[in-house]
Amino acid sequence: MAAATSIPQHKISESPNSRTIEIGDWRITAQTNPISNAGECGALQAVLTGMPLPEMTFGNNSLELEHIPSQWKYSFRAQDALKAVKFGELQEGDGGVKVGYSEAWLRSRTGPLTDLPMPKTMTTKPYDWTYTTTYSGHQESSDISWQAADSDNTSHTIPLAELTRQDPILFYAEIPLFEDELHDNGASHLLRVMPTCLFILLRFTLRVDNVLFRTFDSRIYHSFSSEPPLVVREISGWEAPYDRVKRQLPKRDDLTPMTDPNWIAKVLTGMPSEVTQRAGAGTKWRGLGTKLEIAVLKP
Repeated sequence: MAAATSIPQHKISESPNSRTIEIGDWRITAQTNPISNAGECGALQAVLTGMPLPEMTFGNNSLELEHIPSQWKYSFRAQDALKAVKFGELQEGDGGVKVGYSEAWLRSRTGPLTDLPMPKTMTTKPYDWTYTTTYSGHQESSDISWQAADSDNTSHTIPLAELTRQDPILFYAEIPLFEDELHDNGASHLLRVMPTCLFILLRFTLRVDNVLFRTFDSRIYHSFSSEPPLVVREISGWEAPYDRVKRQLPKRDDLTPMTDPNWIAKVLTGMPSEVTQRAGAGTKWRGLGTKLEIAVLKP
């Protein structure tokens, strides 16, 4: 029988919408609040220079990591995730879904579109209506920078064996940033603090019926035993044509799994990388692929 994992000294404090854990040299705060109200949405939309917001925006939700000795802070916020959505004419690499696709998709949701042309005087503000974001969190003011990981250094990877081990979870939070049920997309992150490490997954998921599936993951990992303190960040993007993912359904007549971000991610990551991280769904999205980075903190 494996030896039990010892529980390090830690402190948890709570308020109605906030929870904080202090463990070792770290202070981690998760804020979970209701959907932003009309006034808050208006203020956020002004910051985003008028871009329409997703149906459900959790503008007051956030997650903040603070390494006290180095004063290094890393945060996740809805406002910053939405700032990474393209507002303006889409260019190659933005991964935009073509207008023809979006019109066909809208027909499937709302019925036939009118054949009447739009009035010439009507002005529109183009933006990525799929809300695709490559946001992976952001670093507060600090002279510590991310650098490419060394592929030959095992400490520069995220150890899946450790994360799947049945260690006690000292602190857990699941925090939505935004969701758009009409457009079948959303971004949220989860945090786990275990006796030996902390782990964060920020995931954006997109489904456009009859067109494509897309997932963008940012993983943050830190081992409390690393010397000097080391943070590993893995950023990955996948996409595939809708029909190719649909063929992976356990039951042909049950489409329920296609609304589950975890199932979508499992299918996309299980396909050959040549399919999901290079060819994708033909959008030439720059988010495809995987990048592994590290940040070395001051002890």
